[in-house]
Amino acid sequence: MNLSRDHALSIWRAAVAAADPFALVRDAVTGLHFTGRALVVGGGKAGAAMAAGVEASLGQRTTGIVNVPEGATRSLKNIELIAARPAGSNHPTAAGVAGVDRMLSLVQTAQPGDVGVCLLSGGGSALLPAPSGVTLEDKQYVTKLLHASGATIGEMNCVRKHLSRFKGGRLAEAFACRGCPLYTFILSDVVGDPLDVIASGPTAPDPTTCADALEVLRRYSILDAVPAVRVHLERGDETPKTSFPGVNNIILGNNARSLIAASQRASDLGYRVLNLGSFVEGEARHVAAVLAGIVRSIRRDGVPVTAPVCVLYQELTLAALLRLHGEPIVFLAAGTDGEDGPTDAAGAIFDANSPLYGAADALRRHDAYTYFDRIGGLVRTGLTGTNVMDVAVILIG
Repeated sequence: MNLSRDHALSIWRAAVAAADPFALVRDAVTGLHFTGRALVVGGGKAGAAMAAGVEASLGQRTTGIVNVPEGATRSLKNIELIAARPAGSNHPTAAGVAGVDRMLSLVQTAQPGDVGVCLLSGGGSALLPAPSGVTLEDKQYVTKLLHASGATIGEMNCVRKHLSRFKGGRLAEAFACRGCPLYTFILSDVVGDPLDVIASGPTAPDPTTCADALEVLRRYSILDAVPAVRVHLERGDETPKTSFPGVNNIILGNNARSLIAASQRASDLGYRVLNLGSFVEGEARHVAAVLAGIVRSIRRDGVPVTAPVCVLYQELTLAALLRLHGEPIVFLAAGTDGEDGPTDAAGAIFDANSPLYGAADALRRHDAYTYFDRIGGLVRTGLTGTNVMDVAVILIG
């Protein structure tokens, strides 16, 4: 089979389409039964399309506020979309705080017969700031320090939840205090779909404690640099630890679902499929070494499956190029949200003809963008309006 970049892109696009927020939310909310209003709140990179899906299904019965990235806003009739952070940024802003304040005020208007609808997707943690016990500047600073220290998303969210009036189950608590049922519809960008981690879990019980958050800050030697945060956490204002009645958390889309759709598209194009799933994690160089071994095993020995093969998983590109340069393959890895960090690219692609010169130096400098831009390997799609982590496609002839 002649391998092509077009095939790889087609398979990746099938994964993105399977996480179409508009269709998933529109179909999900159709079955809601209520006599009053649908009070819509939430945020994330897919927030605009999710809100549009609610309006398409429930029409004039909706009212709400949803925080989205700048550039993702659109005109809706009943749900206001607030540009809560600049494009390419992942830090809380005053605009985001103002949006969350209005959401919490809306919840306080809930009446018998109303229903709450919360829309969450990747990027929700940064888009939904509501500082508690500290200032926005305090929260921005501790977030910046955690990013720079290499803290995991779980560790970062553990801290952020305990500095918020919205996250860590606080939103669910607010709806429960009004006796209003709540349905949270979620596009997961976290491995394993833990409800308490996605967007810092506004409607899920929080298994972490203030002591856990303090330990994260100690682990990365940040504690003394954030005195106001330390004082607040030591005060022990805990997040809800148990579920509230009437709260329903529903995963509509995730990486696993998208990989299934990609598998079907690859099969339609004539490839055997090896789906490695959504749990392939680790430092780029180590994961690339394992993948290189799998690729060579398939090509040389037909194990665990014979070519033509499409291998699907989650991560990286530059480290893989160094391991697989010259192999007759097409390798694509790109974020389903259409952006890779603070860049205009979703990811990158290479094949057997891609040059290797300068790749090792680029990997040492963590500058894959410049390298792939130079060799014409960047995948630029623009914002897709969804976010279910990265999807990687390897075509082996």
